[in-house]
Amino acid sequence: MQPLLEAVRGTESNLFQILEPAPERIFVAGLRQRVLAEIDLPAATNELGLETVAAALEPLTMVEKQVAWLEAMRYRPGETGEMLRMSALTVDKIRGRAADLIRGQVDVWNSSLLMENGLALGRAAAPAGGADCLAAKAFLDVLDGRATWSQREQMERHVRGCWHCIDHFCRLVEAAELLRGISPLTEEEAAPFDRLLGIEKPAAWRRWLGGARG
Repeated sequence: MQPLLEAVRGTESNLFQILEPAPERIFVAGLRQRVLAEIDLPAATNELGLETVAAALEPLTMVEKQVAWLEAMRYRPGETGEMLRMSALTVDKIRGRAADLIRGQVDVWNSSLLMENGLALGRAAAPAGGADCLAAKAFLDVLDGRATWSQREQMERHVRGCWHCIDHFCRLVEAAELLRGISPLTEEEAAPFDRLLGIEKPAAWRRWLGGARG
């Protein structure tokens, strides 16, 4: 627990000074990665590497890759459909195509192969970004309907070969869904968390964590 708290206070602490866009979603997505890094799970019986997944799923669109990646994150078709605003039937069809593509790239395959390797795949994708990778704002603009067609096309071109950004996008989708409809804490309720994380919240953060008044 202590290493996680130190990481949040350090690397992620600057997020508490961000007023836009939606710092709570950026923070929760980053915190998820910190938590996953601390989980110690046994390796999958049949390992599936990120390079193999990238090669197999290269023909898919950005949204189709998200559907497949959310399966690796252990989301069921109905849950994935809600997050990506599509039907569970469509999710199933996309995942079926992804499974066929992966099956053609591996010697041993089973229907849960992607899910069983999800944690290792996420850990491999998270640090694999480059200088051209997109900032959280670009993904949030898409989620919030602010992105122009040209911006979305630019994202599509980049994400086609970048699983770091697919992972980043899916974590922000997950965070947006998690936080949707959650009521803010009161100042009194938020105080213990403020002390634990060693943060001072600007006004925009108090609206989410501390129920700002006035």
